[in-house]
Amino acid sequence: MRWLPLPSEATLRRLAVASLVTQAGIIVTGGAVRLTDSGLGCPDWPHCTQGSLTATPEMGLHGAIEFGNRLLTFVLGAVALAMLVAVIRTFDSDRPRRDLLVPAAFLLGFIPAQAVIGGITVWTDLNPWVVMFHFLVSTVLVGVATVMVRRAQRPMGAVPERVGQPWLQRLGLLTLAATAAVIYLGAVVTGSGPHAGDPDSKRTGLDVAVVTQVHADAVLVLVGLSIGLYFTARALGSPGRSARAAAVLLVVEAAQGVVGFVQYRLELPELLVGLHMLGAALMVVAAVDGWLATRWLPSDRSVPQPAR
Repeated sequence: MRWLPLPSEATLRRLAVASLVTQAGIIVTGGAVRLTDSGLGCPDWPHCTQGSLTATPEMGLHGAIEFGNRLLTFVLGAVALAMLVAVIRTFDSDRPRRDLLVPAAFLLGFIPAQAVIGGITVWTDLNPWVVMFHFLVSTVLVGVATVMVRRAQRPMGAVPERVGQPWLQRLGLLTLAATAAVIYLGAVVTGSGPHAGDPDSKRTGLDVAVVTQVHADAVLVLVGLSIGLYFTARALGSPGRSARAAAVLLVVEAAQGVVGFVQYRLELPELLVGLHMLGAALMVVAAVDGWLATRWLPSDRSVPQPAR
C-alpha cells in the first residue's frame, strides 16, 4: 500500500466521522425495512430469492426496500476498509496512528458478521430475539465508531492526559451501562410491539404495557445518573469537557423521552418509531462520549515537528 499517499489528520477525521454516520444510518434504514413490513421482502439469504441474487420486479416495493438495505452493507464495508487502510498507511510515517487500529479493524471485521446475523433473521422468519440482537450489535458498532472519532480528533502523536478523578470515571461508566440497559429494554419493547417487519412474523409474547413500563423506569434511572454526572463534573471542577458532554447526553435523553412518550400515546406511528430508533443511536454516541470525557482530557497540544 506504499503507493497510496500518506493520509492527513483531516482525512482520518473525515473517514472516522463517515464510519460513525454510516453505522448510525444503517440502524435507521434497518428500522425503515421493519416499519414498512419489508423484513421478508427478500425471503432468502444471501440470495434475495431462490435463483436470484437481486430483487426482481415481481417482488415489488418490499423487495426493493429490503435489497436496498442489504446493498448499504457494501457502503459500510467500503468506508470501514478505507479507514483501516488509511490507519495502516500511517505506520510508514513518523506518526503512526496505532490508537486507531483496533477500532478500525473491529468495525471492518464485524460488518460481515452483521450481514450473517441479518441473514439469520431472514432464515428464522424475523424471530424477534434475533432481530433484537441484530440491532444491539449495530449499537455496539456505533459506540466503537464514536471512540474512533474522538481518537481521530487528537493531533497525530498527541497523547491525552487522564482526568484523574476516579469517582467521576465510575459515574460515567455507570451512566454508560444504564444507557445500554435502556437500549436493550427499548429493543424488547419494539420486539413485543406491532411492527414486526412482516405481518406474519412472531412477537416476543411479552405484555407490551409491562415491558414499556420497565423501559420507562430504566430511563428515569438513566436520567438521574446523567444529572448526577453533570453536577458532579461541575462540583469537582473537572477539566476538559465532562460537564458539557453530560449536558449533551441530557438533551438527547430529553428529546428521546418526548418522542418515546408521544409515540406510545399515538399507538406507535411508523414515522415516530423510526425517529426513536435514530434517537437510540444518538443516545449511544452521547453516552460513550460522556464516558470518554470522564477518562481523558482531549489533547489539542501541538506536536513538535521531527527534525529532518
